[in-house]
Order: sequence, then structure tokens, then C-alpha cells
Amino acid sequence: MKPEPVLNQLMDIQPQNPVPGGKARFIHSEHMTMAYWEIDKDAAVPEHSHPHEQISHVLEGVFELTINEKAYRLVKGSVMIIPSQAVHHGRAIEPCRVIDFFHPVREDFKK
Repeated sequence: MKPEPVLNQLMDIQPQNPVPGGKARFIHSEHMTMAYWEIDKDAAVPEHSHPHEQISHVLEGVFELTINEKAYRLVKGSVMIIPSQAVHHGRAIEPCRVIDFFHPVREDFKK
């Protein structure tokens, strides 16, 4: 049996606050997770790593992202691929809207 398509309205998804100054709406498919972030200026994402591949797309604002001790300045339109197990952390230089895609599913982000 083929899986059925699922339509979501982003703003109908209850936001979570996984980090101070950052709220996220999570959508999970069978194999992926998408996170839509709204991040306050100066909010920080602490250093961490995970087994998931991650793609981050900055829709608005400026975000400084450090991956394996190398700093990158992400601006509107930037797309960063973060490999599995890469140690990374970041900080919003300006208020940001960011979409993250993870593979496989981020079970830790499921409520």
C-alpha cells in the first residue's frame, strides 16, 4: 500500500521552544524532519552533534554557524549542508527565519 500525501499548514503546527530565544515548528515524514525556526537576535544554539544529515536554509536574517570549529556567516538565501556527526553551534546576529531538514527523522523533536 502506498503512503498517502499529507498536507500541513505551517502556522497550525504548535511551536516548541527547544532553545531559549528560538521557537520551531516540526513536521515529520516517514524518513525526514523539517524544522521551521523563528530565532531572536542573539539567541544561541549550543554546541552539539547528531547522527542526522542536516540542511539549513536561511529565509531571513543573519546567522553565524560554526561547524567543526570553522565559522560561517549565513545570510538570506544561504543553504548549508551539515554532515552527520559534525560538531556545530550558532548564534543569530539578526532575527532569523530558518528551515532545517534532517535525515533520518529527528525522534527527539517529536512531541
